[in-house]
Amino acid sequence: MPILESGKEFVEKVTGWQRPSSDDLERLLRSRKANTFLFKDDGIIPNHPFWPLVVYHGVAKLPAKYDPAAIFEDLFARNGWQKSWRNGIYNYVHYHSRIHEVLGVARGSAKVQFGGKRGRSLTMKAGDVAVLPAGTGHECLYAEDDFLVVGAYPLDGIYDECKGKEDHARAVKTIPKVAKPRQDPVYGSSGPLSHLWRESRKGREAK
Repeated sequence: MPILESGKEFVEKVTGWQRPSSDDLERLLRSRKANTFLFKDDGIIPNHPFWPLVVYHGVAKLPAKYDPAAIFEDLFARNGWQKSWRNGIYNYVHYHSRIHEVLGVARGSAKVQFGGKRGRSLTMKAGDVAVLPAGTGHECLYAEDDFLVVGAYPLDGIYDECKGKEDHARAVKTIPKVAKPRQDPVYGSSGPLSHLWRESRKGREAK
C-alpha cells in the first residue's frame, strides 16, 4: 500500500510538529517483548512456512511535539526499512509474496486480522509495530477515524499484492525465497527479529 502523504514540511509548519533527531529516537524507543504468531497455510492465504508475525506493543513514545508518523518513518529508515508510506490498512485480506513489511501505528487504533480467516485478530494501538514476513495475510476489521499507519519494506524484495486463491500456487514458491532482513525494523542489528526468524525456520525444518 505505498501511498504517501505529501507536503510534510507544510504540515510541520502548520501543526508545530517536529521530526525527531537521532538522539530523540533513542529516547522515544521502549524495550518491549516480541510477541510471535505463526499461521498455517489455509489454501488461500499461504502465510510464511516458518517465520512468525512479530508484534511489539507500545514500542514507541509519541509525544505531542513530534509528528508521530515521522517517528516511525525515521526509526524504520535508520534500520534499513524504507519506501515508507502513510495510510490505513486495507479492509480486505491481502498479503505480499515477494517482500516483508513492517507496520507502525502512528495514531488511533484498529482491530486487524492477521493470517487470513483462520488467523488471529489483534487490537493495534498508537505506538505498536507489527513485522510481517512475506505471505502473512492482513486486513482491517475496524478502525477509528484517525487511525494512521506507517508502512515500510526491507531493501531486498519486490512489492506485490496478492489476494485470492489464484495467487496461491505462485506465492508458495516465491515466499520462502524472500531474503531475511538485515536488521530488525525497530531495534536494528541488536533486535530479536533475526534470532526469532532463524530459530523458527530451523525448528520447522527439523520436524
